[in-house]
Amino acid sequence: MYRHIIITLSAVISSAGIGSAQDSTAAAVSPLRTSDIGEVLVSVRKNNPELGSLQMETEAMVLQLKNENILEDPSIEYSSFYSGQVTGQASSELVVSQGFDFPTLYAARHKKNELSKASLESSLDNERRRILLDAKNLCLDIIMYRQIGELLDMQSEIAGELLRLYEQRLSAGDASALEVNKIRMELMGTATDVAANRAALDAATRSLTAMNGGIPVVFEAGTFPLMEDVADTETAVSGYLAGDAGIIAAENAAEAARKEISVSRQGWIPKLEIGYRRNTEIRDAVNGFLVGCSIPIFSNHKKVSMAKARSASAQSNLNYKRVTAETEVRSILVEMDQTKAALDAYDETLMRETLVLLRQAVEGGEISLIEYFTEASAIYGNLTACITLQNSWQKLAARLYRNRL
Repeated sequence: MYRHIIITLSAVISSAGIGSAQDSTAAAVSPLRTSDIGEVLVSVRKNNPELGSLQMETEAMVLQLKNENILEDPSIEYSSFYSGQVTGQASSELVVSQGFDFPTLYAARHKKNELSKASLESSLDNERRRILLDAKNLCLDIIMYRQIGELLDMQSEIAGELLRLYEQRLSAGDASALEVNKIRMELMGTATDVAANRAALDAATRSLTAMNGGIPVVFEAGTFPLMEDVADTETAVSGYLAGDAGIIAAENAAEAARKEISVSRQGWIPKLEIGYRRNTEIRDAVNGFLVGCSIPIFSNHKKVSMAKARSASAQSNLNYKRVTAETEVRSILVEMDQTKAALDAYDETLMRETLVLLRQAVEGGEISLIEYFTEASAIYGNLTACITLQNSWQKLAARLYRNRL
């Protein structure tokens, strides 16, 4: 059982390796050496390339929002007129003007842009938590592979001692070649499992280094964090929904879309334009002010209808986010209960004590080698399943408390 689990996990993670160019770059940087998952997450938050790119993109989008609510560029026009009756320039005209929207429109757009900015920042928080959750899951996988590795080392060590014992017995005529070959085949299978587990551990470590921007991470923890029981299901659900960055982003987006309707409704207000005009003819000059407006007869067509449609879409997306998040958190809580119940069924201390007793029994000739390997294989499988279940529970808890990241 454990052999199948390790090979499967190794196959899933083997694609996560990073290239030799990144390895050579990372070699010049001091590695992060720690047993604390929190320290790893702080480093990933600082160095993760994807998160850095998302932060810059969000900053650019916020600046774009600000740029949408500024005055138009001023306009300067100069005209020179000539006549056949006049040598040189007959007259000229200089016009300097500035167009702008009605002041209430700037205020409405400012409120809408502030909500859009809050939505962008919440979306960034959501992506940051996703990245940190992936990094935490890699840390939990490293702990799992390390514990399975210790179990395989123990299994290999015991098989090696049995091989030496039975080779001595074979020389003395107290054991058969079949028994010795059985132990050797067990050692071959265990060696395969050890190699697969080490490959999976190395792949997880490399993936964590990649998430840390190529800066090597030496995560040395060998035990899982303490299991935090959920005191009250409904409190956990409400806390998850209240802190979910995806829902907060959707709420702000929906509110911004509603504010866009208000902005669109003010689109019928004419744009204003003021300026200065100077006309010259021969030696005479005339100065004056320019006042005008642009009436949006065509440009505002259907804008209110489009804004209402976008608002309905944003509200629908918000409702979907809420339903999806609540379904997810309740599923997590059910899975945590089921996984905890399965873990409680295992008595790890009893299984390890039984392995010692089985070893003593086979060495003392109380049971056959076949009986020993049959019983020991089942126990090793149960111990591996127990470690895998602990890893699964920890990942579920990480998802439940992802809003703390």
